[in-house]
Amino acid sequence: MSKFDEIRFFYDSEVNEALLGISRDPMMNALMSFTFPGTDKKVWREQFKNIHSVSDFQHDFIAYTIRQILAKSSEGLTTSGFDLLDKQTPYLFISNHRDIVLDTSLINLVLLESGHIMTASAIGDNLVQKTFLHDLAKLNRNFLVQRGLPLREQLKSSQIMSEYIDQLLHQEKRSVWIAQREGRTKDGNDATQQGVLKMLAMAAGDLSLTDYFKTLRIVPVSISYEYDPTDSLKMPQLLAKHRDEEYVKGEDEDFMTMLSGVLGQKKRIHLHAGHVIDAELDDIAVKFENKNKQLQAIAQIIDDSIIQNYKLWSTKYIAYDLLHNTDTFADQYTEQEKQLFIRRLEMRIDPSDAVSKEYFLAMYANPLINKIKSEQRLQE
Repeated sequence: MSKFDEIRFFYDSEVNEALLGISRDPMMNALMSFTFPGTDKKVWREQFKNIHSVSDFQHDFIAYTIRQILAKSSEGLTTSGFDLLDKQTPYLFISNHRDIVLDTSLINLVLLESGHIMTASAIGDNLVQKTFLHDLAKLNRNFLVQRGLPLREQLKSSQIMSEYIDQLLHQEKRSVWIAQREGRTKDGNDATQQGVLKMLAMAAGDLSLTDYFKTLRIVPVSISYEYDPTDSLKMPQLLAKHRDEEYVKGEDEDFMTMLSGVLGQKKRIHLHAGHVIDAELDDIAVKFENKNKQLQAIAQIIDDSIIQNYKLWSTKYIAYDLLHNTDTFADQYTEQEKQLFIRRLEMRIDPSDAVSKEYFLAMYANPLINKIKSEQRLQE
């Protein structure tokens, strides 16, 4: 028994049995039919018998699934910055979070195809309640973030997760992905939660906070989708917040959001890997003695990297101009692109509802607004 057993992904020795255990699940049939259309289920069930590691499963099956998702629901994936990372070094990738499944899946496809170390990735246990999803996540090197615990248990859980991430990076030489915040960004405002950094710092031991964070080799990643396939699904929560009401999720809401994220149209997608946060940590150590101030400064550096390197598609400029009733950025898009976006808005929400319209446009415009603010602040 390991103290990490409740949260860890499958050991390679457990992979074959776990995979065969869910091979007859209707959801696996649907997944494989999507990945290998026209292939008889007997073929991939037979191939499953030869899968004996997480790496086998990712290379031989999941990578094909992600490529199919890109082919069927996007106009392609572009990247920048990954070529500057060392292929033998494990990194802690911290990214903005827009899609439950795709954010980490796309990063790992890029890492696989470029020969870098792939990640172990954090996922909320509330998202994998179904046995099939739970086992599929652990087969794909996901570890569980325990949600909804009482405060004392939450602290213990955070300590264990911190130690697990530390072990993955430093002993197993495995890269790790974690979102900059708990849950996806609904309003387009990407901001690192200090709580995430506090959790990471729990395993620092005798090292100072900034020295420990140097050992993590943090790489901020900016993920940008031209269209958010889950934009309309985020609206009820945003409107509840606007009305100061408590939002209660539907029973299968997370699962439907996952499906929409995977199958819905995204158009173009861009991933940017920032540089490793290192020298900045020395500056923070000199400037601040207080740990909370240090964490705040580290969060700001991650945010600046994510926001500055976020690819601004035409949809962001269109949304900004529509939101502010201006043509400030008209040179950044065509009239056809604008009409397509307006048609999308009219199909996804009730355009006669001014509040809904404002929130929908802000969701797309906020990355641009935040980039302008970030540039102004850095120039001061």
